[in-house]
Amino acid sequence: MKKLSKLLLALSFVLSVTTSAFAVTVVSWGGAYTESQKLGYGDPTAKKLGIPVNWVDYTGGLSEIKAQKEAGKITWDIIDVYAKDTIIGCDEGIFVEFDFDKDFAPAPDGTPASKDFFTGMPSKCAVGNILYSWNYAYNKDNVKGTPKTIKDFFNTKKFPGKRALYKGAMSNLEIAMAGALKVKPGKGNGKVWDALSKDGGVDKAIAAIKKLCTDPKGGCVFWNAGAQPPELLANGEVVMATGWNGRFFNAQMEGTPIVQVWDGQILDYEYFAMVKGGPNDANGKAMKVLREMTSTEGLAGSAKYIAYAPWRKSSIAIMEAGEPWFKDGKTNMVPHMPTAPANTKNYILMSGEFWADNQDEIGEKWEAMKAGL
Repeated sequence: MKKLSKLLLALSFVLSVTTSAFAVTVVSWGGAYTESQKLGYGDPTAKKLGIPVNWVDYTGGLSEIKAQKEAGKITWDIIDVYAKDTIIGCDEGIFVEFDFDKDFAPAPDGTPASKDFFTGMPSKCAVGNILYSWNYAYNKDNVKGTPKTIKDFFNTKKFPGKRALYKGAMSNLEIAMAGALKVKPGKGNGKVWDALSKDGGVDKAIAAIKKLCTDPKGGCVFWNAGAQPPELLANGEVVMATGWNGRFFNAQMEGTPIVQVWDGQILDYEYFAMVKGGPNDANGKAMKVLREMTSTEGLAGSAKYIAYAPWRKSSIAIMEAGEPWFKDGKTNMVPHMPTAPANTKNYILMSGEFWADNQDEIGEKWEAMKAGL
């Protein structure tokens, strides 16, 4: 009996190692986001293709995959990355360049993938995953009146109290241009980026944030984790907070009296990039998994679990036909999508190119401003 138990244990170990060795490893950010990816399209893809999909958490950036490459021991196949990292990683030869309409599936009606995605890609090494919003929210129990615009975020006379802001410069300069300096972005048409790219533009935006933070009727609390903005609103530490729409949505589902303001939202993106020379690059398994996960049905699946919009236009039609789409079976999800028509009357499209080119210089100025508060 003991021999049989040992044999079964050894066999289990071998199968585990074998399965792991043949699995396609996808790297993402963890928490509810990775859970939505795993349940929404990771598990269905593994079942459909018969290729195990293994999920690994990381904290962003390219340092880890660069270290793997330098050591000659690449263990990752697909990475969920920011736009700027797809640009840098593509330029440095870390990621595979795609033949987009060949590598990625058309929409159900035959529309090529390049025409079915919400916007174009920032590099040849990127394929869209989800779109999310940097917007702001308030706790209706703690605010007198109804903030409706991005300008209201900076209106401490009408809406006094502290604001919560992301710890880094990204997102803050954009909302400062739109809200404090009153550059109307429209349909993500680039006016905000034009203003920031002009001489003195960044300095003006940083000065506007400094003014908000030092305003006796205002003040700033800086956050660094997505769960913090809803918590700060719930406990009354701030009256308004910028954050990610999915986090605000989760708090709303839990009963927190949070209201999201979509005016002036920054529509941001997450991309998948495939590692050149990864364990399943040459055998084609990584590409098969990536193609299936980014299909119309695949991307729609993630929105059952989180309020981030699929990149594909055709995915929205699937969601509309299947409402209520959320996992609770009661909540319609299309109105909560950052790309919903009602939410995109006045928005900013995040520029990966701007941040890839300027992040170091801006970061120094930003940190100097914060140190002086």
